[in-house]
Amino acid sequence: MPRERRPAVAGWFTSADGAVRLVGTRCVSCGTPYFPRNDLACRNPGCTGPRDGSELEEHTLSPRGRVWSFTDSRYRPPPPYVSPDPFVPFTIAAVELAAERMVVLGQVVPGHPPLEVGMEVELTEATLYAEDDTDYTTWMWSPLP
Repeated sequence: MPRERRPAVAGWFTSADGAVRLVGTRCVSCGTPYFPRNDLACRNPGCTGPRDGSELEEHTLSPRGRVWSFTDSRYRPPPPYVSPDPFVPFTIAAVELAAERMVVLGQVVPGHPPLEVGMEVELTEATLYAEDDTDYTTWMWSPLP
């Protein structure tokens, strides 16, 4: 029987149609995107829309971007992060999304080629950790050839 796959953090990304996309919000008035989602009000000081949050809508963000910065995590993060045992170091990349021109942090797929600033990456879904019969998944950045 196949293992169940479940997002480690519900509502932060979708892969329902096979394409992995981050789920955020954007201001209907000025188009400012937010990730993670913002349900309160537009925080753009130049926005002329209402400030009561009524003008925010769900928005799926670009699946591609360019590496803005990156680092290796050589220590086990504290809870609530769940890491495999034994701990395996991983890379985190700050990626500027193509359309939104905003920077989003995320883990890079294990076994990736060496990263470079400016390298193009795309979102993919991968297992963050496994528990019993369930794989808990998250989005990760995958370098493009």
